[in-house]
Amino acid sequence: MGLLSLAIWLPIVFGALLLALGRDEHAGMVRWVALIGAVLGFVVTLPLVTGFDTATAAMQFTENVAWIARFNVRYHLGVDGLSVWFVLLTAFITVIVVISAWEVITERVHQYMGAFLILSGVMVGVFSALDGLLFYVFFEATLIPMYIIIGIWGGPRRVYAAFKFFLYTLLGSLLMLIALIFLYYKSGGSFEILEWHKLPLPMTAQTLLFFAFFAAFSVKVPMWPVHTWLPDAHVEAPTGGSVVLAAIMLKLGAYGFLRFSLPIVPDASQEWAGFVIALSLIAVIYIGLVALVQQDMKKLVAYSSIAHMGFVTLGFFIFNELGVAGGIVQMISHGFVSGAMFLCIGVLYDRVHSREIASYGGVVNTMPKFAALAVFFAMANIGLPGTAGFVGEWMVILGAVQFNFWIGLLAATTLIFGAAYTLWMVKRVYFGAVANDDVRGLTDINHREFLMLGVLAVAVLWMGVYPKPFTDVMQVSVTELLRHVSISKLN
Repeated sequence: MGLLSLAIWLPIVFGALLLALGRDEHAGMVRWVALIGAVLGFVVTLPLVTGFDTATAAMQFTENVAWIARFNVRYHLGVDGLSVWFVLLTAFITVIVVISAWEVITERVHQYMGAFLILSGVMVGVFSALDGLLFYVFFEATLIPMYIIIGIWGGPRRVYAAFKFFLYTLLGSLLMLIALIFLYYKSGGSFEILEWHKLPLPMTAQTLLFFAFFAAFSVKVPMWPVHTWLPDAHVEAPTGGSVVLAAIMLKLGAYGFLRFSLPIVPDASQEWAGFVIALSLIAVIYIGLVALVQQDMKKLVAYSSIAHMGFVTLGFFIFNELGVAGGIVQMISHGFVSGAMFLCIGVLYDRVHSREIASYGGVVNTMPKFAALAVFFAMANIGLPGTAGFVGEWMVILGAVQFNFWIGLLAATTLIFGAAYTLWMVKRVYFGAVANDDVRGLTDINHREFLMLGVLAVAVLWMGVYPKPFTDVMQVSVTELLRHVSISKLN
């Protein structure tokens, strides 16, 4: 069993054990077992980065054995510069989520922790799968734990939000399944994704495949106008569910564009790039304006996530190195920043039981340590230089200006809208005089909360000040992907 299999199956096995053996009367032990499983899952991903060869675009740490031999389906895993950081990010966020729920979740603790550990392993499987059917199985399997997490531990409208999340993402994925079956027969009976990259497909077939993949991945990102499930899911999900949704699950769709759409149907991707760019700019501008009028903190950050993910898809479809690499960097930084912002909202909600901005005011007076961290993450969400939020956005804007000045100018408006809605929230929640008795009675964060937010703050600062390790790992793979796309166009 290789490192990738360990990263997938360790958390799944620990999660299954918790579901089978855990009981509420043993909640303390359950939490420790969950933490051990999450930490072990994270530790086995570290050699993937430390031992990664940045000089090659080939798949590394590969595992390839027969799975369903009759249909030539293989258990084929591997990572390259496009995917390796997301394996690490998934395992890292899982540790944070387990710590965040330590004192907050008091009922069905074993089921809550078990669902997150299983979800972690399955998401690592999505980023590692090199067999089309294996990818589809992992991709769809992510729906089940998240559906349960929202449906059981969510807010008053949790059932509605869980159903909406499930139906939107499932319906989009059915078209992808048809595309995978078509490619299986077109390639002579192979589900190997890397073989599909070499298929000479006519333009009509490429266009149909492009929109089949687009249906699955655009919902998952989510892109405008199929984004409406996300605010509902975020508002009703427990804090841990919101963190994983924003930090990891949105990235599954964007990663699908990199692994399927661009390399398998490169001509159609370039043909329809203007369409995707237009939708991305709508997400950046229109959704930014929608975020400005939100009264619920979770809804505001949820719409902020849609706008930031619009930057990612914009970067991918302008087909230059700055844009694609910037999109990937933006995915990683958004994982840190948005996860941290949802954790901050969770800290306040645990104390006041309200997500409404109007319920707060002057929090800095009673929670100075927490307010310092929360404002730092807000600045990163704006894209302040020196934070992780700046690097990816700046790269995408530069790439967009290279592609077309006016597209770059429109993309840069996110710096204005992002500052407007984020600072609007920060001013009303954290600054000014103490607004009410609820705020007056607040206690500052404890050691557990300081640990989870402090670790994320270090990650955000490190990536903002020194992004070179992130960009070095992905550079050769991005160059090779764009070379593949340009060669296809020439042919």
